[in-house]
Amino acid sequence: MSTPDRPQRIVIIGAGGRGRDAYGRWALEHPDRARIVAVADPVSERRSALAAAAGGARTYEDWREAVADLAVLEADAVVIAVPDALHVDVAIAVADAGLPFLLEKPAAPDIDELRRLADHARRTSSALAIGHVLRFTPFWRSVKRILDSGAIGRMITLEIRENVGYWHFAHSYVRGNWRSSTTSGPMALTKTSHDLDIIRWLVGAAPESVYSIGELSWFRAENAPVGAPEFCVQGCPVADSCPFFAPRYYVDALAGVTGHPVHLLGDDVSPAGRMKALREGDYGRCVFRSDNDVADHQQTTMRFPGGVTATLTASAFTAENTRNITITGSAGQLSGHMESGEIVVDLFSPAGRIPEGLPLDAHEVGAKSVLAHERHTLRVALPNPDLGDHAGHGGGDAGLMAEFIEAVRHGAVGTGELSFETALDSHLMAFGAEESRRSGEPIDFASWAAQVALPLDESVPR
Repeated sequence: MSTPDRPQRIVIIGAGGRGRDAYGRWALEHPDRARIVAVADPVSERRSALAAAAGGARTYEDWREAVADLAVLEADAVVIAVPDALHVDVAIAVADAGLPFLLEKPAAPDIDELRRLADHARRTSSALAIGHVLRFTPFWRSVKRILDSGAIGRMITLEIRENVGYWHFAHSYVRGNWRSSTTSGPMALTKTSHDLDIIRWLVGAAPESVYSIGELSWFRAENAPVGAPEFCVQGCPVADSCPFFAPRYYVDALAGVTGHPVHLLGDDVSPAGRMKALREGDYGRCVFRSDNDVADHQQTTMRFPGGVTATLTASAFTAENTRNITITGSAGQLSGHMESGEIVVDLFSPAGRIPEGLPLDAHEVGAKSVLAHERHTLRVALPNPDLGDHAGHGGGDAGLMAEFIEAVRHGAVGTGELSFETALDSHLMAFGAEESRRSGEPIDFASWAAQVALPLDESVPR
């Protein structure tokens, strides 16, 4: 059982990019709040490196052995960051061991697995939190604070644009682990579940209906340049002009990077090691000759109680790797750019005011009259250092871990901002969007959730 006045003892199952660089990294940087006591991962180098950084934590090749030893380890909580297909098996085993846990998103790769997890969690009242990190970022906390203050009045519309980034999409959704809807899930789940969670959180309710369109348009064999080989390094005739030429990204642009995403190429991240990986591995494949099948652009619209409408646009074909938001209300408009941290609020009444008590990360940098209303520009202080475009989620990874560890300390995992039921809603929104995209028909959300045996639990605060 957790003891509040000492660092919480955590076990990390899965020491890849998320387990190591996000959650494990935070624990290493906050030894007064958390201590990694064990690491489980099938790759020796990964588990050994994280365990050594933690000061000699125990290591396990098989996650089952780690779960069996949780009592011996005197663990307070578990972080699960294994491949998506294993999420539910590991989560149920940890829940049965009686410990609270943080499960990396997505909670499950398909509806059947999500149902299995939800049934078990509801039946056993498991203490689990899902790795939806954006709501813990300074930027989105500031947006939420402004909305909740009533400064822009009643919410009318909400739009989020998920700029995936042309290089990021090629890395993760064409060549990488999330390229197949069969092995990892649809793009609406694996990529935009963060955005759907933010929409659900900002609106404060589950949607009434969901409609989505989109497809895999560009990264297809018929769009391959004439003479393009299977691997970029095999003499591609358009190497000088192709935006997705692998050596330009992994060897040249990321020459000074040895962590994420380069470490996914293999253990040898020297220039020669990288080139070898690009000759033999998935990350060196021509983007038009991979086995990917997930959509490369998708737009989803949602209607919420009270007439609020929301739109989510996700596209692979963007220069930035960030998110933009615009919210219109009866008394004002808010727009924001996550990467820069800028939030602009137009208050239609000259007497309108930005609320006091914004998160300490936000401050007003300018205000002026525009026609008959007031425009306020705020700047959110973004965390530094971070892992830049490739990870970190604008401070959300660190924010989530801090919240999770405090919840472990006080026995509150699965409540408030860490509510599993709220996270369940956003997963259902993702699966509903994919169902609508494939069928071409809108989804009546509550009825559809009941049909897939995941009815919304209205008795649980969300």
